[in-house]
Amino acid sequence: MKKEIIEPIQNWLPIEDIFENGIIKVKENNYIKIIKIIPVNYNLKSDLEKEAILNSYQTFLKTCQFDMQIIIQSNKEDLSEHIKKIRKQNEKQENENMKLLSEKYIEFIQRKNLEQHSSSKNFYIIIQKSNLSNKNSKTNFQEIIFQELNENYLKIKECLSRCGNLAISIDEPETIKTILKSFLGNIPNHIIEKEN
Repeated sequence: MKKEIIEPIQNWLPIEDIFENGIIKVKENNYIKIIKIIPVNYNLKSDLEKEAILNSYQTFLKTCQFDMQIIIQSNKEDLSEHIKKIRKQNEKQENENMKLLSEKYIEFIQRKNLEQHSSSKNFYIIIQKSNLSNKNSKTNFQEIIFQELNENYLKIKECLSRCGNLAISIDEPETIKTILKSFLGNIPNHIIEKEN
C-alpha cells in the first residue's frame, strides 16, 4: 500500500513577500491584506439594536463586492498565569476566609475551563487582489494593487463601523508574521530572514 504524502500548507500557499504597508504577496501575483475585526457584543444589544446591526451587516455584504474571506480563529485559554497570580496574592493574604474563598475561586475556574473548554476568538477579514494584466510595469502595478486593497479596507472599515465593529488594518510585518504563524504553523525562511 502506497503511503499518502501530505504536503504542508506552505507548498500550496507560498508567501513570497510581506511589504511595509501590510500587504502580502502570495503565489501567482496575488496580493492579500489582513484586517483584524473587534466585534460588537451582539448578545448585549436590545432587539431594536440587533435589527439595526443585521441591516448594517447586509449593507456591508452588498457594498463590498470584492474577494474576501472571513476567518474566526479559536484559541484555547491558558489560565495558568491567572491562577498563579491568584495563588501568589493568596500567600500574602492574612484573612483565612479570603484565602479559602480564593482557593474555591481557583477550583471553580479550573472546573469551568474543563467543562466548557474556555477559548478566546480572533476575527479576521482577508481581502485579495490578483494581477489580471502583466502590461503595466511591476512598480506601477503594485501601486495600483496596494491602492485598491487599501480602498477596500477603508470600505470594510466604514461599513462595519455602522454595525458597531472596529476594523484594524494589520500593517506591521512582525504582527503579520505572528498571525500567519497562527494560521499556517510556520512561514517560509526567506520571509523571516528578510526582516532580520
